This record gives sequence, structure tokens and C-alpha cells, in this order.
Amino acid sequence: MFINKGYHGLSMREISDALDVSKAALYYYFKDKEELFLAILKVYLDDMSAALDRIQSEAAPRREQIRHFIEYVLAQPSKQRATIRLASQEIVHLTPKARKAFDALYREKFVGKVQSILQQGMDGGEFREIEIEVAVWALLGIMFPYFYPTHSGDAPLPNEVIQEVATIFLNGICK
Repeated sequence: MFINKGYHGLSMREISDALDVSKAALYYYFKDKEELFLAILKVYLDDMSAALDRIQSEAAPRREQIRHFIEYVLAQPSKQRATIRLASQEIVHLTPKARKAFDALYREKFVGKVQSILQQGMDGGEFREIEIEVAVWALLGIMFPYFYPTHSGDAPLPNEVIQEVATIFLNGICK
């Protein structure tokens, strides 16, 4: 629901109605909409963190680990992919304290792990030396259009598209 309506476009009443529970029941578990929103994002980050841990534990070159990360993210259902976009766009509506806490979690469970794969690839001579922060945001940037559910509808992204995104990031577009 947050994906379709955004943080400010959705009320706790709408959420409770959609879940067929009372508003009081919702408030029993979450003190406010912000806490519910953060809980949803945390579940997604926990899943992403576990996937990145699995990918990092593979006995595969870092290049293949980055490809597996791209495949993992882009092969998810469109609504799940949209959670990444939701986090980056809607986080501005949270209190400064909540934003700071989420940002730390986002960096620990997601961005930091992607940085680690890229850094290990650079340290091992597999990737050229580049600014790690720029590399991570370039990777997420090339994937970002696919974080919109409207981009592919409810259909999964075709594997050809996923592989092309990975190839463009890993090889660039030059001959």
C-alpha cells in the first residue's frame, strides 16, 4: 500500500481496513505509521542482507557476485523491487531521528555489503580502482528504473533484461 500511495498518501485507517483489523489492533503493534513503515523496510533490508551474505559466501569471482546481486534484486516481483525505491523516496518524510536510524541500517545491511564486494574485487585486481561510493550508487542507479512496478507491470523482468543490466554495469557500453 505504501508503494501505491506513498507515505503521506496512506493513513493508518486505510491500512487497518485493508488488513481487516481494527485501528486499535494496528496501534497495539505499532505506535504510529512511521514505526510501521520502518518495520516494513527493515524486513526487506533483513532479506536483502541475508541474500548479500549468501552471495558473498559464494566461492565465485566478485564480478559474478555482483551479477548474482543484480539477478537477485531484479528477479524479485515488481512490488518487492519497488521497496528499494520506496525507501529512498519516502524516507524524507520521517523524523530526523528515524531517518538517521534507517540510514545506518540501510548502509549496514545493504549498501555496505555491496561496497564490500566491490572493494574486494578492487583489492583482488578484478575491478579497476574507482571511488567505491560512486560505484555503488552507479550500480543502484542503473537498476533504479526497474524499481518502479509500472516499468514491468506485475510480470517479472525478462532474464534477458536482467543480464543486459548486469553486462552494462560490469562491462560498460564501449567496444
